[in-house]
Amino acid sequence: MTKNILSPEEIVQSFKDEFKTKIVNSRIEKHIRGLKKTEFFHIWIRTDRSIIKDLVKHLIKLEKYPHFAVSSGYDMGEKIEIVYHFSIYYGLKGKEVNINITVDLPKSDPTIDTITDLIPGALISEQEKQEMLGIKVNNIPKDSRVFISEDYPEDTFPWRKDEKGPGETIRNLHEVKK
Repeated sequence: MTKNILSPEEIVQSFKDEFKTKIVNSRIEKHIRGLKKTEFFHIWIRTDRSIIKDLVKHLIKLEKYPHFAVSSGYDMGEKIEIVYHFSIYYGLKGKEVNINITVDLPKSDPTIDTITDLIPGALISEQEKQEMLGIKVNNIPKDSRVFISEDYPEDTFPWRKDEKGPGETIRNLHEVKK
């Protein structure tokens, strides 16, 4: 169990102290939920991709087994944004904090290191981002498709909005040809 529960402000400060200029920006969102008006916090940290593994290691120092929910990814025009969604103090009533780590990948070099050596459960999320957004996850332990078939065009990515997106391969399923 967690020994020292930090406030959201202390959590953010610990990342800033550890990584200084590599933290591009951060914010804390407070939400109230339930009949008892329990406070719930979301921390957002935007960082440089070069330190993603170090950030996860730091998170593990704060909580030995942080809960990894999923990573999400978005085509943002000139870049691809990856967000790693974690929570710490999971299961401690009224203490859980969501920590979202955002990394921008330039489309000219959409690569990032795997975190599966630290968080094995991240594998399927990393595989999904590779096949849906066309990023390359360095040292991913299982580099294979999971969500789309092997016969889908290799250099076409369903979530991309540019020339690497699905384009003509998409069809409107509601339109029936007779």
